[in-house]
Amino acid sequence: MKYVSGPYFEPDFDPVLDRFGTPGVVIDNETREDCTLVKVDSVNRDGVLLEMVQMLTDLDLVISKTYISSDGGWLMDVFHVTDQIGRKLTDPSLPDFIQQALVPFHRPGNGPSPRFTTCLGNVVGPGGPDVSDCASLEFTVHDRPGLLSSITQVLVDQGCHVASGQAWTHSGRAAGVLYVTTTAADAAALHPSRWARIERLVNAVVDARENVSGERRWVCMSAPVQGRVHTERRLHQLMHDDRDYEHGPAPTPVDEEHFAMGDRAATTALSALRALVAETRVTIDNWEEKGYAIVKMTSRDRPKLLFDTVCALTDMQYVVFHATAGSQGPLAIQEYYIRHKDGRTVDSNSERQKVSRCLVAAVERRASNGAKVEVSAADRSGLLSDFTRILREHGMSLLRAELKRRKEEAIGTFFLVTDSGGQVRPEALRAVRTRVGEMGISLDVIKEAPGWPPVRKTSVPAASATIGQDQERPRSSLGTLLWSHLGKISNNFGYIRS
Repeated sequence: MKYVSGPYFEPDFDPVLDRFGTPGVVIDNETREDCTLVKVDSVNRDGVLLEMVQMLTDLDLVISKTYISSDGGWLMDVFHVTDQIGRKLTDPSLPDFIQQALVPFHRPGNGPSPRFTTCLGNVVGPGGPDVSDCASLEFTVHDRPGLLSSITQVLVDQGCHVASGQAWTHSGRAAGVLYVTTTAADAAALHPSRWARIERLVNAVVDARENVSGERRWVCMSAPVQGRVHTERRLHQLMHDDRDYEHGPAPTPVDEEHFAMGDRAATTALSALRALVAETRVTIDNWEEKGYAIVKMTSRDRPKLLFDTVCALTDMQYVVFHATAGSQGPLAIQEYYIRHKDGRTVDSNSERQKVSRCLVAAVERRASNGAKVEVSAADRSGLLSDFTRILREHGMSLLRAELKRRKEEAIGTFFLVTDSGGQVRPEALRAVRTRVGEMGISLDVIKEAPGWPPVRKTSVPAASATIGQDQERPRSSLGTLLWSHLGKISNNFGYIRS
């Protein structure tokens, strides 16, 4: 079945000139047996690609393959998706939700933002979960054991409750976005001076724990506001601005054979791929005839990889004109044809190094190292502070943390290592489970299956060049697949003029 939202275009109608630019959304369950095709065509306004990828990610969907083209003022995207357990999408309200989320003035009567319940039971809107009634505490500091415990204890002491939030670590740096409500009922609790006081106290705690003289840090407490930046998008911005990408060796170039590999060759190479998936590799070339920089990436396949990559390119002010993404076994393969917003490509070696490092950092910030635990408890003030204090008392540090609220229950996901960066021993986790159980907190250790997605594996079809053969360009790559598919893809969108 196909669910369609948005206008069909007549042959003499130029959608680029449509003053509304309403996107067309097609949910196609007929073309593929193993996944749903989500097809979106829209005016190519600034940031719309990131919005699309962000929205599909917030819907708890797995994007297994992507084709993107946006030359000529019009964006045309095809996403191969399933839900988290490998099922096709069957909710008939999904196309309208996607369309209303992408274009606010398409909502009936310019009403409130649409809401949608995902396969995991999460209720999301265009920017993710609604946190407009919460104050926000953001920070980027030097990472150290007990950091989150110290910060959340300040919030508890000031009569605040962490309703939800996330914290990431990478290259010795830590960034967090915590959404905070006050436990006081009086109007003074919402006065701006209160948030300024909390910001000063958090700064003082961070400063007292600094081990390096002159270590850079940033702390900001802001009052509740509508239209906050998406949480994970904001974390990428914070870590990029903190220059976490500057540390470590230069990225390794990709193996070009993975970008021109047929099914038979891919099968033969699967054993070799397993040795490569732990390392994120990047190569950047210029296609001067077309005025593109071509970015090729390989890494371990995992959820939200496409979102993280597009965030990095957006933070660096690069525009994606064409892209393909897929996987060969556990190896994710991405290729982007980009230009800077000012029209240039990636011109210098120093710029290539910076772009490569930023892309690797964006992928590694969400690396799933350490012991993964999931906790749940009745939501209450001080819950996060109590849990992180127990971790600190047992010599554990956080690599990554996410806390969210579902009705009256708080649910958290944490990746743990020892204070020295080693693996947490099972007996230590059992001791923590016993301690937090006395506080009414349930803790489960999650053993993740290798590779992603766990239900099936997808492969990148063999590439075959179909146009531009008389022009000199970089060696045959995944990008040639894009050109050969664009004509077939466009037939399913109605009439689009570029």
